[in-house]
Amino acid sequence: MSHLELLSRLAQPLPEGEGKIVLLVLDGLGDIRTATQPLTPLEHASLPHLDALARRSTLGRLVPVAPGVTPGSGPGHLALFGHDPTQPAADVGRGVLEALGEGLPVGPGDVAARGNFATADAAGNLTDRRAGRIPTEESRRLCAAIREALAPEQPVDGVEVTVEAGEGHRFVLLLHGDGLSPDVDDTDPQRLGVPPLPVVARATRGERTAAVVRRVMATIERVLAAEPRANRALLRGFSQLPHLPRMSDLYHLRCGAFAGYPLYRGAAAACGMEVVPSGKRPAEAMAAVEARWQRFDYFFIHAKQTDAAGEDGDFAGKVRAIEEVDAALPALLALRPAVVAVTGDHSTPVPLKSHGWHPVPLLLHSDRCSIDGSEEFSERAAARGELGTILAYQLMGLLLANAGRLSKYGA
Repeated sequence: MSHLELLSRLAQPLPEGEGKIVLLVLDGLGDIRTATQPLTPLEHASLPHLDALARRSTLGRLVPVAPGVTPGSGPGHLALFGHDPTQPAADVGRGVLEALGEGLPVGPGDVAARGNFATADAAGNLTDRRAGRIPTEESRRLCAAIREALAPEQPVDGVEVTVEAGEGHRFVLLLHGDGLSPDVDDTDPQRLGVPPLPVVARATRGERTAAVVRRVMATIERVLAAEPRANRALLRGFSQLPHLPRMSDLYHLRCGAFAGYPLYRGAAAACGMEVVPSGKRPAEAMAAVEARWQRFDYFFIHAKQTDAAGEDGDFAGKVRAIEEVDAALPALLALRPAVVAVTGDHSTPVPLKSHGWHPVPLLLHSDRCSIDGSEEFSERAAARGELGTILAYQLMGLLLANAGRLSKYGA
């Protein structure tokens, strides 16, 4: 019996209004101490509300996938929702998550890829993989121009092609047609000073898809050629619809997702959550939760700004992002949820300017959990916490147990 099957077997419904669970995810929350960064952003930040909550809670750390394995945001979140990210069913590509998060009609057999608008120099080498984080309005303009250029070619070798802007520098490429496969390698080299990678199939069944994508990319490159910043496009995460059970079926929960960015809405939607419009700032998300407090039993709340600051190497920005969540926390706690968990889907250490494999601090609060004597919410306190260091997919069992939603196992 898998861990997921065990939880599903033990999960029990409660009367409406009882045992409400809040999972507050500060994306990329964790960080590291170095000779030049002696305190992490979490340790440096002024957090009166999180620290007060820590003193009434138990702390620990989550390993998103496995020791030493750096996770993407997709597996990082699916693990928090109870799925072992090392299992094939939970190996969901970023493309389909972005497409679902944008509300695109993804059907069986369709292939989606996540796109970045990027900047390259005159030699074709990448100088910015995010095109200076151009605003969403600029991405919409570029995608409209790409759609116009593609229109005379549609369908491309019998495949309908959709290009839709996401947030900031991101966009989604969605392919609809027969004989498609996600077996296509990323074109994003994940580093600067080199050109984008060619479109290559990683298996024979991906050859048709790769051929279509090469034609599409040729059109995209023509459209972007004269752009001052967003003069290249990078693709990653070719994927198809996952086959994940709905959280409501697994755990007898009415689940709501309060996330302002497509990938995280997509991960929640793939697990059967209802995605609620909630804005992009923590206070907006808390207000949306309050307005729908009676509708759900489980609330996934996502804050993106911590991750963006970490990837930019912006220590002060990451501190501000954590403090912004702290300032919004009282409105959430006033709703008196049975369980509150505060953590991240992965670490994004400022010195690395990228996702890391480092454990993520976790705060768990309920009337059923032990108070472990922590004085603050920080990496250092989390490392000493009574919860210890556990795999992220094991968190769901703790949430359910602390909400009184798991029956006893065995006689």
